[in-house]
Amino acid sequence: MFIVDAQVHIWGENTPERPWPQGRSRPHRPQAFTRDDLLREMDAAGVARAVLVPPSWEGDRNDLGLAAAAAYPDRFAVMGRPPLMPAPLTQWRRQRGMLGLRVTSNVAEAQTLFADPTAWLWAEADRNRLPVMVSAPGMLPRIDAIAERHPGIRFVVDHLGLRRDEKDAAAFADLPQLLALARRPNIAVKASALPAYSSEAYPYRGLHSYLRQVFDAFGPTRMFWGTDLTRLPCSYGQAIAMFVEELPWLASADLEWVMGRGVCEWLVWPLPGEYREYA
Repeated sequence: MFIVDAQVHIWGENTPERPWPQGRSRPHRPQAFTRDDLLREMDAAGVARAVLVPPSWEGDRNDLGLAAAAAYPDRFAVMGRPPLMPAPLTQWRRQRGMLGLRVTSNVAEAQTLFADPTAWLWAEADRNRLPVMVSAPGMLPRIDAIAERHPGIRFVVDHLGLRRDEKDAAAFADLPQLLALARRPNIAVKASALPAYSSEAYPYRGLHSYLRQVFDAFGPTRMFWGTDLTRLPCSYGQAIAMFVEELPWLASADLEWVMGRGVCEWLVWPLPGEYREYA
């Protein structure tokens, strides 16, 4: 099975040239997590590829992800953080390894963008056919309005739109709003970081019924497995096995899409001729 992680962060050491922030917005791990660290974990777990998402606490920097994609183009690609002030994006995907944009709602400028379906960023993404990952808990109706306005943008809703800092049923309070987005053919969802939203231990059985509802709504070609590895309370192997071994309703043909093919096709990341087997 060709396994592609739809979201992983990497970051460097805390240095004067690249200082870590003070306060709440900090890495989930108290040390650097580099592309080499990630490659070792991917190789051990049988993950062929990963979509690198620059962490929001670093601001608008995409350099580490792009350097990793340039060094390992068969293993990494990037959904980059865009500028928050108006700028043309005609050259965005011409950056080697860049697939599209990832927009988060963690700063006021980004929240303004989510409030306005006519905002410059959505117009630029639509004009340049850039796929967009969105992390905006509590803003699913706004994402709906943006997707309606811009049917040419392929959106991915991160972490199933779960409520930040909640677990179990409280985390899934907005699930009806998420399921309603399935009517938009230009919206897909990323089933990522889910163990972090559960109070249970592996295999996180309380999550399974929610996943079934999402799968039934979006289908195998619009639901993408991912981990957000550095915040998981479980191993990489368990994050894979929860989907591959613990969801009997997920047929083998559907797994091919959910575990890798779907996100590659959605983001237009060409598939290789050969791929690794999940062990």
